[in-house]
Amino acid sequence: MRNQAYSKGGFSIRERHNERENVSYSNADIIRERAEYNVHYKKCDGSYEQEFNRMVDDGTISLRGLKSDAKVFDEFVFDVNSEYFEQNGGYEFAKKFYAEAYSLAVKEAGGEEYILSAVLHADERNKALSEQYGHDVFHYHLHVVYIPVVEKKVYFRKNNKDLNLAGKLKETINQVSHSKRWSRFKDENGRWVNSYSLLQDIFHEHMKEAGYTDIERGERGSTAEHLTVLEFKAKKESERLEALTEKTELKKQAVSTLDEKTKQKENHIEKLNKQIALKKKTAVAFSDIENIGKPALLGGYNVSADEIGTLKHWAKKGVVSGKQITDLKRERDKAVAELAEEKKKRPSISGQLKWIDKFMLAMKRAPKRLMAVIDEILHQPPETSVPEQEKQLEKVLTSTDKKRQGGVPR
Repeated sequence: MRNQAYSKGGFSIRERHNERENVSYSNADIIRERAEYNVHYKKCDGSYEQEFNRMVDDGTISLRGLKSDAKVFDEFVFDVNSEYFEQNGGYEFAKKFYAEAYSLAVKEAGGEEYILSAVLHADERNKALSEQYGHDVFHYHLHVVYIPVVEKKVYFRKNNKDLNLAGKLKETINQVSHSKRWSRFKDENGRWVNSYSLLQDIFHEHMKEAGYTDIERGERGSTAEHLTVLEFKAKKESERLEALTEKTELKKQAVSTLDEKTKQKENHIEKLNKQIALKKKTAVAFSDIENIGKPALLGGYNVSADEIGTLKHWAKKGVVSGKQITDLKRERDKAVAELAEEKKKRPSISGQLKWIDKFMLAMKRAPKRLMAVIDEILHQPPETSVPEQEKQLEKVLTSTDKKRQGGVPR
């Protein structure tokens, strides 16, 4: 049993997740077709925020003295190992179990009037146990969104104009306050702890008294349920990592080849530029033709036999050089275009390799921790913008997933 506090801006995020209002989910374990199996023990008539505002307006709760960014609602999450339900009757057993857990949530919230929503999720598949049992096993868990309130007595000020009222009780309000509802205290070692850290003990004792004597208390701070799944995912990711490593090596070879081809292209272009310059220099020599022959007295030119030979030689050279210059320029332009295209590919592949290398290193050093982080990210709404490098990595990893059979979704 965990408790998490949220500011008013968190209403829509929690509602979309809990009430399954999202169009799509990054968590591949959520089976949308099973949403009808989710069970509501309490449901709002409107949205979470609308119900909250209604309670403020009718005086059921008070926001007096709170800052704009204060924590105004909390969420209990009851999470029991999936195998416990699988061994005790599955879905029907889970519904009864969490109905009892909900009664504890009502008690801890101070009354059902402060609960906005309580929904049992029965649409998330436990991939690890499904593989183990050979059929679908679902991760049943309960979300309870409620408003943390404390009873606050408000007194007339001592300097009140009516001295008979000064210091006397004015009214009692149900103040919204996460910090006061779950105030800290010092443990036996003198360390400050949150009072809701005792919920695990309270949950265990409550369910035992309700007849569920075979349950075991979760270890403080444990994520055993999640680690069961994560261990499986980490194992599969490690297997996929081998294929990804092989693909990465091929990409590195491709980059090396690309570098070599780029170098060859650059050398070729440099050679072509020198040839073109030489041909142009040769073409310039045609100006020497202007000096051949001398004007005759009666018009025309007097040309010697040697000068005729030179003129024919340069005429032939001119025709050939002109064509060669045109061909060389065409070849150079093509090589320049190909070089530009290859240089475009280089940063993309290099960027992919950079992130793949980081991912593989992280998988080798801490596979469970990495999978835990990935799972946590996938359970959160997407950010408004994603760095280009992450887009490239996601594209590569997605491509790898599609090519491999039986891989585990990240």
